[in-house]
Amino acid sequence: MIKTIDWQDDAVVMIDQKRLPQEERYLTCINYRQVIDAINDLTIRGAPAIGIAAAMGVALGMLHVPESSSPAFREDFNDLCRQFLRTRPTARNLFWAVERMKAYFSRIFPSNGPLDAPALRRSLVDEAKRILDEDIAANRRLGEFGAALIQSGDNILTHCNAGALATGGYGTALGVIRAAVEQGKNIHVFVDETRPVLQGARLTAWELVKERIPATLITDSMAGFLMSRGKIDKIVVGADRIAKNGDTANKIGTYTLAVLAKAHDIPFYVAAPTSTIDLETPEGSAIPIEERTPEEVTSWGGCRVAPEGIDVYNPAFDVTANRYITAIITEVGIAMPPYDKSIPAMAGKDRINEGN
Repeated sequence: MIKTIDWQDDAVVMIDQKRLPQEERYLTCINYRQVIDAINDLTIRGAPAIGIAAAMGVALGMLHVPESSSPAFREDFNDLCRQFLRTRPTARNLFWAVERMKAYFSRIFPSNGPLDAPALRRSLVDEAKRILDEDIAANRRLGEFGAALIQSGDNILTHCNAGALATGGYGTALGVIRAAVEQGKNIHVFVDETRPVLQGARLTAWELVKERIPATLITDSMAGFLMSRGKIDKIVVGADRIAKNGDTANKIGTYTLAVLAKAHDIPFYVAAPTSTIDLETPEGSAIPIEERTPEEVTSWGGCRVAPEGIDVYNPAFDVTANRYITAIITEVGIAMPPYDKSIPAMAGKDRINEGN
């Protein structure tokens, strides 16, 4: 299995996704600032993976804070959490993971409790590692639920990368595909290139080649044509944040695919763990959308492909309204419309099981 991120010898080790597919290289982060940089510059990306990285980054930072008074130790922890929360605004899993670390810290270090810094540090490391292990297990359960929606012979379109590289391992959208293949189903995957950073061409294609799953790479603009020719049976994508009503933020271009799928009567599935659900966000219009640098659009591989002086708009995500989504696949089951009822029920199952 592809190892996206791990805790090794009191360091956070992650595959450098910026170098794929040319080079499989791992980055070892020995301080929390390196983890923050890795999140910001897309060395690690994908909502679940970002959440794991943030949890591990907080734990890593706490290994190196001075052992002083209880209030100072607590404030150092809160400052670390604030720094990670300022990295990428759209991925709900990042906020979920930091909130979980904060809740855990409050349980093991109550306001009137004595300061045992060594024990607290190790406990935070253990909690971050649990988040990783639970994510992998959740992806496998999600994959099993999703595979029930896949038939042998299906041609499946996916967008961006929602595979092992976007998670602790196994994947969400690609987890569904992996599980279907493991069940012996004969399927074929069409991979959108996913401009402007080409996560589909660089990362999803790399994963599928590595796993020997039959796949064909296409440009983003070809998807509608393939649908019109009957080449696509189902679409499966990941998610960065799911609102309470089922509206879903995912990589830019996802909304376009959903509208096209509706026009061609093609099932459109979203696959994501319940940690991606944000019950505090009532609908998609309230989801914060990250805007990234113009250079991602104007240049590639250090070579400028657009003229100097051109204005650039570079939102990293778009929002797909719930009416375009056939079902939302999670590790606790498959949510169906009406999502304003099924989504809170799914999140409630997660809260009941969390920490067990």
